[in-house]
Amino acid sequence: MCHGMRTHALIAGLSLALAITPPPAVHAQQPAVVQPAQTIAETLEAAAALSQLRAVVVARNGEIVAERGYGGHTPAESTNIKSASKSIISALVGIAIDKGLLEGVDQPIAPILSGDLPAERDPRLDRITIGHLLSMQAGLDRTSGGNYGRWIASRNWVRAALAMPFVDEPGGRMLYSTGSTHLLSAILTKVGGKSTLQLARDWLGPVEGFRIGAWDRDPQGVYLGGNQMAMSTRSLLVFGELYRNGGRTARGEQVVPEDWIRRSWTSRTNSRFSNDGYGYGWFERVIGGKMVHFAWGFGGQMLYVVPDLGLTVAMTSDESGPSARSGYRDELHDLLAKIIGTAEG
Repeated sequence: MCHGMRTHALIAGLSLALAITPPPAVHAQQPAVVQPAQTIAETLEAAAALSQLRAVVVARNGEIVAERGYGGHTPAESTNIKSASKSIISALVGIAIDKGLLEGVDQPIAPILSGDLPAERDPRLDRITIGHLLSMQAGLDRTSGGNYGRWIASRNWVRAALAMPFVDEPGGRMLYSTGSTHLLSAILTKVGGKSTLQLARDWLGPVEGFRIGAWDRDPQGVYLGGNQMAMSTRSLLVFGELYRNGGRTARGEQVVPEDWIRRSWTSRTNSRFSNDGYGYGWFERVIGGKMVHFAWGFGGQMLYVVPDLGLTVAMTSDESGPSARSGYRDELHDLLAKIIGTAEG
């Protein structure tokens, strides 16, 4: 039982053969149908072999069908969801546009962040839009990867991100960068008149079970857009359910505009590392024969939404190790493929 969501189970039926004339009737019992919830639970039990895994929660059509913690961890405990939080920043941007605080994805960012622009700025900064930041197509060099440590060691993260050299044109190839989503956090703070954390609590407050815990801030007090956000696996699942349900809460309240979800799940570029499609804060790829939209954080913090099956799966992992180059992310994709297989069965 979790946040008002009841555990889902299917009752297997038994079929009896019809009686015939003597010799005495034989009632042949067909093999029992395997219960999907039980099968998924068994799949999660086998996943204990993945040493980095901390918790998994699986929901089908709005109901939790299985969940499990590993290595002494539980789905209810808070964990650092890392870059999976970029999808939450995207949701807040969509809400801000719907509220009229932002003009739209084609709005230039320079006028909003004018006080933090370099004194001698590249004219291409005037061409960067909200949409470019969301889809990682700003053209600025990345602040992630090898540049991350130097970036967060700077005195002003917003200015440092805007001062990165251009390595492509705005709207060009995907350059995955936490600096881009941090700029969005700074923009939300300016136009919303409150901290990004308070905006998230206000705007996503109607979503039962959604809660952000600890969250790092930059030296100016702006919450780090797209990293270092604490949330439980169950809460992460609740956020995924919000998107699966078209931006509506379980009670039917529209929180995130449905059109924003469609636009966020429309790929605009591709990761050069995985070739996965990328929209506004969400990746997508085919897993287990189904189109899957997912948020991904360092170490293996995953939120998967499989609309065709009404399936939402949240996975959290030890944040200290990489998940891409180690192959662990692919193991999590494989785990999802097994869950999809049992859900279809």
